[in-house]
Amino acid sequence: MGSLKRRVQSLQTLLLLLVIALTGTGVFAQQNDVAYQLALSKALSKDSEAMAYYKSVQFKPIWVEKSQNAQKRRAGLFDALSNSAGHALPRDSYDAAGLETLLKSARTTADLGMLEGKMTKAFLAYVRDISTGVLIPSKVDADIVRKVPKIDGTGFLAALVKSSPRGFFKALAPKSAEYNRLLDEKEKLLRVVAQGGWGPKLRDAKLSPGDSGAGVVALRDRLMSQGYLKRSVTKTFDADMQKAVQRFQADHGLNPDGVAGSGTIAELNVPVEDRLASIVVAMERERWSNFDKGKRHVLVNLADFSAKIINNGRLEFQTRAVVGTNRDGQRSPEFSDEIEHMVVNPTWNVPRSITVKEYLPALKRDPSAHSYLNLISTSGTVVSREGIDFTQFTETNFPFDLKQPPSTRNALGLVKFMFPNKYNIYLHDTPSKSLFARETRAFSHGCIRLADPFDFAYALLSVQSSDPKGTFKAALDTGRETVIPLEKHVPVHLMYRTAVTKPTGGIEFRRDIYGRDAKIFNALVKAGVVIGSIKG
Repeated sequence: MGSLKRRVQSLQTLLLLLVIALTGTGVFAQQNDVAYQLALSKALSKDSEAMAYYKSVQFKPIWVEKSQNAQKRRAGLFDALSNSAGHALPRDSYDAAGLETLLKSARTTADLGMLEGKMTKAFLAYVRDISTGVLIPSKVDADIVRKVPKIDGTGFLAALVKSSPRGFFKALAPKSAEYNRLLDEKEKLLRVVAQGGWGPKLRDAKLSPGDSGAGVVALRDRLMSQGYLKRSVTKTFDADMQKAVQRFQADHGLNPDGVAGSGTIAELNVPVEDRLASIVVAMERERWSNFDKGKRHVLVNLADFSAKIINNGRLEFQTRAVVGTNRDGQRSPEFSDEIEHMVVNPTWNVPRSITVKEYLPALKRDPSAHSYLNLISTSGTVVSREGIDFTQFTETNFPFDLKQPPSTRNALGLVKFMFPNKYNIYLHDTPSKSLFARETRAFSHGCIRLADPFDFAYALLSVQSSDPKGTFKAALDTGRETVIPLEKHVPVHLMYRTAVTKPTGGIEFRRDIYGRDAKIFNALVKAGVVIGSIKG
């Protein structure tokens, strides 16, 4: 409370200085003043959008004029900048201290032109950071190919002038319930950090229901400190502790067997600072996806190995998923698109990279290997393998394609869901059902395999067919490749979230299987983001 009070007092003092600086000297910017215009143009020489705005209004000031609205805009800007760290933004990069110095020292219209320009630059930097993120995703990791919404600087300046500053600044952050819940969870963990964390590290020893002793006491205390167990003095791994362990396991993507094995102990031992970092990264990712995801959409969380259909904010369908293995060229990318159709009894057109890197070496050893794959010529006809010397070919000159006809053994299973994209990624069935029983399910070449593809198909078709199951089965029973168009395309979002809040309260965490979140957090720190005592 003391810290908050000091911040409020500091802000009040700053705003008072701001008013004094501009009223005590009697100096205000005049839009037709040449010195003001030249200084403003110099300050914004590298920002064409801002200059376009000022030219459109004949250089009328936004911040440094005498009007009450300008005073409110100044107050709104400084309030936003002073609270930017709460949104995990690089507060110092906006140079509020430098603006304060200019406010105190401004004596000429040229000073005010420079101040006007610098305040506008700080404003637009803040708008970009809080609305669409601090970082450019693809520069952090090439597989994050998400298109971040681009802000219109000219439009934002015009909108600010026409709006109530208080409401305008409040509306800049993502409006999603997820973002607001992440803010709350971040503050909770900051309080835990301030109190010294969750306690000493647990010893890596398996603990099961019925056990007792010092290890159980330490586990009990950790479960209490993380909010999974009510206050208890038990020294025995009783039923309440087992339920608490199961709740923890479910919240961390573990098999909820109620036994505290090595995997569970490892997750319990993750420092609060690391969990806080995951939340900070999730907030940045939420800013990257600050756009309308569609009233009804498919959400694939790569880190959670899950695919969901979300309808009006509610979970309509959910299934387990297998995602790309953690190897270069095989990690599933992150992007958004629209599912346009499904293909029942699909043919697998083996990607060129798999053909030459995986199957060609096998064919060199044994021309009859993988006999279920057809060899296809450049003219599109099936070619017999007899008489072909595969050893003469390399990855660059191999002249054939490989295809697998529809069948229950087909690598794509019996249905695939298409959102045509240059990454050749889609959702599909698979004959390898055993992989869905694994906790960590990163085994594909990049595409997303679904545990319940038929049910997923029925759900997608339910909005256009009175008998979705019958519609799908009719196509399936033909045994031929059949395309079923979706009358209304369904947005699909391939995301990667290691921290996801629960609508009913609390938060779930997943492991950073691709190491992407670690890269993002370190890039945020490099950009100037500071969260309590945690560092990159």
